[in-house]
Amino acid sequence: MKLEKKLNNTLRDARQKYGESVNVHVEDRSIIVEGVLDTWQDAVDLCSMFAEVSTSAGKGNCASDADTNQGTGSSAQAEGRRHNRVRGCGPIARHAGGYHVVNNTTVKGLEKEEIRLPKVRDNSLEGEHPDVLIIGGGISGASIARELMKWKLDVLLVDKEADVALHASGRNDGEVHPGVDLGKGTLKQEYVVKANRMFDQVCSELSVPFKRVGQFVGFFDKKLYLPIKMFAFQRKHLCGVDDTVVLSKAKMKEMEPSLSDDFQFALYNPYAGSVSPYELTIAYAENACTNGARVSLETAVLDMDVSNGKINSVKTNRGTIYPKLVINAAGVFSEDIAAMAKDRFFSIHPRRGTNSILDKNKGKSFGTIASWKTLGGAHAHTKGGGIVHTVSDNLLIGPDAIETHEKENFETRQESIDNIFEKQKKTWKDLSENDIITYFTGVRAATFEEDYVIEAGRKTHNLIHCAGIQSPGLTTAPVVAIDVAKLAVDTLAAHGEQIHTNANFDSVRKGIPKVSKLTKEERAALIKENPDYGKIVCRCEEISKGEILDALRSPLGVCSVDGVKKRVRPGMGRCQGGFCMPLVSKIISEELEIPLEEVYKNNSDSVITYGKIK
Repeated sequence: MKLEKKLNNTLRDARQKYGESVNVHVEDRSIIVEGVLDTWQDAVDLCSMFAEVSTSAGKGNCASDADTNQGTGSSAQAEGRRHNRVRGCGPIARHAGGYHVVNNTTVKGLEKEEIRLPKVRDNSLEGEHPDVLIIGGGISGASIARELMKWKLDVLLVDKEADVALHASGRNDGEVHPGVDLGKGTLKQEYVVKANRMFDQVCSELSVPFKRVGQFVGFFDKKLYLPIKMFAFQRKHLCGVDDTVVLSKAKMKEMEPSLSDDFQFALYNPYAGSVSPYELTIAYAENACTNGARVSLETAVLDMDVSNGKINSVKTNRGTIYPKLVINAAGVFSEDIAAMAKDRFFSIHPRRGTNSILDKNKGKSFGTIASWKTLGGAHAHTKGGGIVHTVSDNLLIGPDAIETHEKENFETRQESIDNIFEKQKKTWKDLSENDIITYFTGVRAATFEEDYVIEAGRKTHNLIHCAGIQSPGLTTAPVVAIDVAKLAVDTLAAHGEQIHTNANFDSVRKGIPKVSKLTKEERAALIKENPDYGKIVCRCEEISKGEILDALRSPLGVCSVDGVKKRVRPGMGRCQGGFCMPLVSKIISEELEIPLEEVYKNNSDSVITYGKIK
């Protein structure tokens, strides 16, 4: 077998570097990598080496060493991957069924990370028989749930956290990517251009703010002008990224004067945009709920009963569920869910990325998305991310890309911020760490092939995987949801279910009024109708009591301080909640008719006060 021969050739080199314990074999279209290694980075490098072997023969026409990825920190590795044609629909039919690396190595002294589980234990879901059980409340799970409601189906989404979008979907830069950094042949590239063009409509339907702010990638060396011009032609005419242009220094500075004077020219994509990733995820989930889907939070999948290639039941901390079909959209835990379902044919290597948020007054000086690039190896990570003008008019700086074995460690490290700012000061000379008002870290769910896994289960037949969703997963969500929902409906129909369209599906979500964005006349009319909209609780963001009450009464019913913060933004300004958090806590206490000491910041482990409040 040609693949096994290549793997064995690579194995010889691997053993010289990593030791004689390293082994590799092919099993059911999975490349199983084994061995005892010194560090986690060794494990990532070793598995990536074998992933490259399986993908190098199928590079797409648009692959290029002049990779321009600047805003995600994700690798361009294996960007030309092609898969065998198998069952499915749309892009899935062209991509499902390829080889994936499974990491079965062990690292000396490294214990397996325990998954953080909710404390709640009840029987609220005991005996439930949904048509579709979606595991994971990120952008993938929420958008799939909403898309599935276009059919008459009983859909249940579960997530182990106290809200949706608490992992990667709420911890990224919010860029809606144009797709210029991806070569043809990957699922990412298949989806990203089409999905990018859908965002105006999707965000309008879901009442989520969205801005097309454009993306610049600057170059310092004039000698690169011709290669980048050729690259832009390739992306524009062969890969379908038809907004790609190369701008002269004069034109670039005319459009964005704050860009570095050292840039000689820039690659530009006007369709790049900004959206709030957690607001979009919440909106998807709320619209799914208003159309009949159910969401159960603080609900962790603990085990599955699988026999004869079928998931019979799913055990959770809230009871045992008996779904007809399971969709695995569990992010960094998708490999764990696949293992429970006896269908593990891929692996996830988590990748940490840190972002900093600057005060809004800096957003007035820099109105786009930008970074810089030199021509290097196609497989290098972009360690310093970019500068992103967010939809809320702050500036976001980052992320970096650090391999980690920890799926739930969101700590922010000083060296990450230092390295990111050191790089991006070459993009904008006025960039300063003194303007940071907050920072956060997310963990992305990368496969070793650096592409999505979107396909039906290989050994377990009432299962669909939506895994490996890292950047540009936020951008591609609208199209991925359509394909996964269609595959789900086709799978149910193939098993004898009668599926009918839902004539009552309503794609429009009524959003919460944003008082600070209204004209004086509109605000006066709203306050006259409801005086709570005139009581400002968050001074930095001008958030009223009426907006906070609307958030508490929203379809998902998340009643934490952070839940309110993510829906209407109190606490996201310069003071970071120093003034308004006590007021928000008091409003929650009064609305829910609970003591103040029972109000929590995020979940039941994060109470804000202790003891009785006198």
